Amino acid sequence: MKRAIVVVIDSMGIGAMDDCREFNDVPECNTLRHVCEFNKGLNVPNLAKMGLGNIQEFMGITPTSSPSARYGTMIEKSKGKDTTTGHWEFMGLINEKPFATFPEGFPKKLIDKFVEETGCGGVLANIPASGTAIIEKLNDEHHKTKFPIVYTSADSVFQIALDIDLIPLETLYEWCEIARRILDEDDYNVSRVIARPYRVIDGKPSRISKDRRDYSMVPKHTLLNEIKDKGGKVIGIGKIEDIFSKAGITHAIHTGSNKEGLELTLKAVKNELGLKEIAYPDYRETDADFELIFTNLVDTDMLYGHRNDPAGYGKAIEEIDTYIPKIVDAMSEDDLLIITADHGCDPCVEGTDHTREKVPVLVFDKNSSGGDLGTLVGFDNVAVFVKDWIF
Repeated sequence: MKRAIVVVIDSMGIGAMDDCREFNDVPECNTLRHVCEFNKGLNVPNLAKMGLGNIQEFMGITPTSSPSARYGTMIEKSKGKDTTTGHWEFMGLINEKPFATFPEGFPKKLIDKFVEETGCGGVLANIPASGTAIIEKLNDEHHKTKFPIVYTSADSVFQIALDIDLIPLETLYEWCEIARRILDEDDYNVSRVIARPYRVIDGKPSRISKDRRDYSMVPKHTLLNEIKDKGGKVIGIGKIEDIFSKAGITHAIHTGSNKEGLELTLKAVKNELGLKEIAYPDYRETDADFELIFTNLVDTDMLYGHRNDPAGYGKAIEEIDTYIPKIVDAMSEDDLLIITADHGCDPCVEGTDHTREKVPVLVFDKNSSGGDLGTLVGFDNVAVFVKDWIF
């Protein structure tokens, strides 16, 4: 069984792209470097061993003369700096047209149609905002009116937040599906609708990560579809199935934290995941001898990047590092491991949004020696590595 394991450390960019100003970013943004500097170094011996510290200078990540992996920098071809754009490009789909953003909030026509078709009565906010801040600000009004909190960001997202002790989670998901349909039918070119459930815990609105759902545009044909069409397995861990709107996925499981995602990835590598329980209804077992395990680790982005928390961001990377030897030990000689990131979200520059950055890539298997890949144009090099390995 030839397997590829792709692990995405969400938003761990390594420096501004040349066109960053077109995306309202400053050339100084460098998520990983700034996180390292803030924490006066990170304890990531396993990422260092693979060659992360050889890519560029990161405080506390020591370069090695004998890297275990091939290491390099990838430059995005697509026009974007968001999760959907990055992940689609990993799987070979280049977005030439940027997704639409709404710095002044969504058009009245769109909101009116959303209110009419959901029957929600009205919406609160309709502005770009930090999710945690807008929920805290509008929680009392949300409880008074029972209107959902609708907001966006610098990214192409239509986000709906509500207290699921006030309005059922199922209703939130239903409203998100309606929003997705309206956006697609009226060609708004919005990347994702995001369900943002929360509860008031000890007097403070707290988001519930495990019940977040992303409703993405359906991508055109990607490597995931190719693997599935040829009878292989595509196992999505974390929000992978949401990013691809289920297209090309055969098995999927959501996660509530990076730790859960890492544990599930390790189980998948060990063949202990229990695939029957997470298989899609249309999946049929075949004799195909290839498989992709695709994991998104979102805490770096969602909990720490967007909240300008470089200390938490550093701890999250250190936690990921502790799982690398466990995953490597569980790998066979027929397994390929790729570790990368999908964009930046520098917690040390002004703002709370994604940053247009290059990303690191580490490519490891037990039969190859490490070395410098240099600078690779296109996140779709991940698709090339995967195809060359499993087909």
